[in-house]
Amino acid sequence: MINSEFFCNSNNWPGRLNKIKQIHNKVIKKIKIYFNKKESYYFNFIYTNNYEVKKLSNKYKNKKKSTDVLTFVSQMNNKKFSKMKFCDIFFSFDTLKKDAIKNKSDFYDHYTHILIHSLLHIIGFSHANLSNFKKMKKMEIKILNSLGIQNPYLK
Repeated sequence: MINSEFFCNSNNWPGRLNKIKQIHNKVIKKIKIYFNKKESYYFNFIYTNNYEVKKLSNKYKNKKKSTDVLTFVSQMNNKKFSKMKFCDIFFSFDTLKKDAIKNKSDFYDHYTHILIHSLLHIIGFSHANLSNFKKMKKMEIKILNSLGIQNPYLK
């Protein structure tokens, strides 16, 4: 089971939220085959700004800068129920927009890439070393292509 909630605490997101939800639904349809069927996933997608992401990054990741996305996952095991993963995913509009411009990408295409990247982390992908990075990158490209979005690593 996959359950998603959306929260917005930045003035930059409200006008984009309907399109963001459409992208989310398309991405979930493509990526859900990779999720563990024995687990339930509860997502909170929080759309915010650099200030909030930087505070969280400093507090929980010990990094004093903002980033495009921060993903936090908690897991609960209960013998009567399936395993449950609770995921809070924070997106910074400021960094996403800046990176999209820098990479000469459409904002929504870039957001889609970062959303996929974050979801892949939740299901176990990593880029801790070159081999893992290549596997994750290959999967990102495969899913993006299935959505009609070109390989962002070619830009």
